[in-house]
Amino acid sequence: MPRAIDHIVIPARDLAAQATLYRRLGFQVGTRNRHPWGTENHIVQFDGAFLELIGLGEGFEAPALDPRVFSFAGFVAEFLARREGLAMLVLRSSDAEADRRAFAAKGLGDFQRFDFARRAQRPDGSSVDVAFSLAFASCAALPQTGFFVCQQHFPENFWSREAQVHPNGASAISGVVITHEAPGEIVEFLSGFVDAPPRPVPGGFSVASIECLTPDAFSRRFGARAPGAEGRGLAVTRIAVAAIAATTTFLAERGVAFTRHDEMLIVDAMGAPIAFAAS
Repeated sequence: MPRAIDHIVIPARDLAAQATLYRRLGFQVGTRNRHPWGTENHIVQFDGAFLELIGLGEGFEAPALDPRVFSFAGFVAEFLARREGLAMLVLRSSDAEADRRAFAAKGLGDFQRFDFARRAQRPDGSSVDVAFSLAFASCAALPQTGFFVCQQHFPENFWSREAQVHPNGASAISGVVITHEAPGEIVEFLSGFVDAPPRPVPGGFSVASIECLTPDAFSRRFGARAPGAEGRGLAVTRIAVAAIAATTTFLAERGVAFTRHDEMLIVDAMGAPIAFAAS
């Protein structure tokens, strides 16, 4: 089975403003959490996947570089030094150590496994333990995009049906799009990372729910330029909604700017485009 999307890492320079925006967009945004290394986040949950809104907390210091260690915190800090937006694609893992070894064997990256834990607050206000193991991959053709898999050790403490009800009607992360001017340069990497074969689509290819398109093909599909000056990297998150008409009304009533294109609503959420479409 292909590795499914676990979450998308979306850095912002003003985390409070980002959380406020996502609430205005109609998402239920979780409480603010702090990682042991100094980044802070809010979680927007769906069934089995989430958006991670993230920023640098007070007193954050970038860690020292180590070639065998993929620094999550360092990557987020370097990304924010360039821009805000869609930074990292994370897939689900049932065994991060096995995935780490598989990535090394395939030449997708040979980094140490990263384990960490923190306290989390559930919607009812109770505090619980959550813990994760991460295994990283790296694509030379996409140096400004992060890739890793995430294994949850206490999923019963993390996931909450109550947290997955969104006023805008959103029900799932249905996919993401990556742009690159030469999609063939990353097809082997993405196929290995997702553990699924590619199939051609106009202007690029897809692997499970992940598409790679040229910037021109992306513009035709979504009616907008790919974010970022280089035209490479994560370009849009696709969000499934129950009824596109209801979501349109919801956003319009809140004064949210959006464009309509090919039965989608496109919102530029602080440099991280969202494409709402009916499920």
